[in-house]
Amino acid sequence: MDFTNPLVYGAPTFIALILLELTYSKTHDHKDLYKWRDLLSSLTFGIGSAILAPLLKTISAIVIFNFVYEIFNPLVDGIRTNIMGWESFGYAWYMWIICQFLDDFSYYWFHRQNHMVRFFWAAHIVHHSSDNFNLGTAVRNGWFTILYKPFFYVWICAIGFPPEMLVVALGIEALWQFQLHSVYIGKLGIFEKFMNTHTMHQVHHAKNLEYMDKNHGGYLNIFDKAFGTWKELDENIDIEYGVSHPPNSYNIWIILTHEYKDIWNDMKKSKNWSHKFMYAFGPPGWSHDGSTLTIKQTRRKLRKEAQAAV
Repeated sequence: MDFTNPLVYGAPTFIALILLELTYSKTHDHKDLYKWRDLLSSLTFGIGSAILAPLLKTISAIVIFNFVYEIFNPLVDGIRTNIMGWESFGYAWYMWIICQFLDDFSYYWFHRQNHMVRFFWAAHIVHHSSDNFNLGTAVRNGWFTILYKPFFYVWICAIGFPPEMLVVALGIEALWQFQLHSVYIGKLGIFEKFMNTHTMHQVHHAKNLEYMDKNHGGYLNIFDKAFGTWKELDENIDIEYGVSHPPNSYNIWIILTHEYKDIWNDMKKSKNWSHKFMYAFGPPGWSHDGSTLTIKQTRRKLRKEAQAAV
């Protein structure tokens, strides 16, 4: 069976919704929701991602996903059978639901590691580099994630789900993620119990210490709740969007590469190879001499200071 990535139909809708939100914000109570130079940077990244999309589909769906699917699910007497002994999964409606669920599980860990591993963060920081939260920011994606993202999902094909089914699931996930980047949609009642909603994603994009590294889910929040990374929006806290150490630039190349440059400079601070490794693959903020702190270390330090002050 041949399925088209839903993003093919989503891209024109993205542009239309960005223009709609932009127009609405300029004529209502959020005149500063969009900044023109920031939007231009975001759209440039979005256009670049659209150009790279066929490459992504080629690398992931045609090469990696199909290669792994064929290796782990060979044809045996005309039937695809997983090497573990069960018949590979077909296209029944419930298989689509299971595949989408597994896709969201993989997205959670892919997204979480983008925040926990500095080398991945260097690619993902592009998405968080804007201090605006709007639908324009939704398309502000780094281009280097295509080099490693498929490896977080390929296991789904290995256990027997067809590559094209996974590609559709990835597209649906991306569509949901896009529309989360809006301040105009409030809490969604009972859906807040299990869905990743707009207010939850506002938390994810905040640089307030209490909000950082929270809410990594795709369209579900159950994995955040299960693995301790869920945080509800506190309406008494003024959200600040962006990152703690922005590049202070609208230059696409600087936004795209500045964290890699910082990693390289940090690696030169120590001759110890384990230190160099941690600067590249440890959590953002890690340092061998305590000159900079990770989010967990900062929170721990503040808790100790608060306890000592009591």
